[in-house]
Amino acid sequence: MENKYPSSSSDSIPGKAFTGVGNIIKLLPTGTVFLFQFLSPVVTNNGHCHYVNKVLTSILLAVCGFSCAFSSFTDSFKGSDGMTHYGVVTKKGLWPAPSSESVDLSSYRLRVGDFVHAFLSVAVFAVLALLDANTVDCFYPTFESKEKILLMALPPAVGAVSGTVFTLFPNKRHGIGYPYSRDDNDNSTTTRS
Repeated sequence: MENKYPSSSSDSIPGKAFTGVGNIIKLLPTGTVFLFQFLSPVVTNNGHCHYVNKVLTSILLAVCGFSCAFSSFTDSFKGSDGMTHYGVVTKKGLWPAPSSESVDLSSYRLRVGDFVHAFLSVAVFAVLALLDANTVDCFYPTFESKEKILLMALPPAVGAVSGTVFTLFPNKRHGIGYPYSRDDNDNSTTTRS
């Protein structure tokens, strides 16, 4: 009897779609955007900024931007102790590397794609944060109504470009905060592309 369903969920169209969405979610700065949206009204005084509010908002933007970029340069592996270990990606491999006897950490080297993904993650965050209503009212309160078209057009444009790149060139990293999947565990003991 013939099996009506594909043998692997990643071979089917819905499987590929879910994999693509998963890759986008892994790379988009959702946690950082949530943190910014949560703290922004407080540090911007709901858009009615004084000098201190501008400084605090600038610090929040810088910390959140750094978080977006840094997360693109982290990865994880299952150690010989069975635990998931996290590290920072370097030119030589993953650092620090405890319990790595069974895993070749040099295969976790820094790649050009890491910089592309970091740049696009920061770009997505920057568009969402810098065009936030409180941030706009705080830093550029004289924003003209004609310029508000930018508020409506730029986020979808940056999102479409970033989403397309993230889907076409998925990142295989499992950084801090993202679970390590079993499928990748089998491949990690040999080599990573």
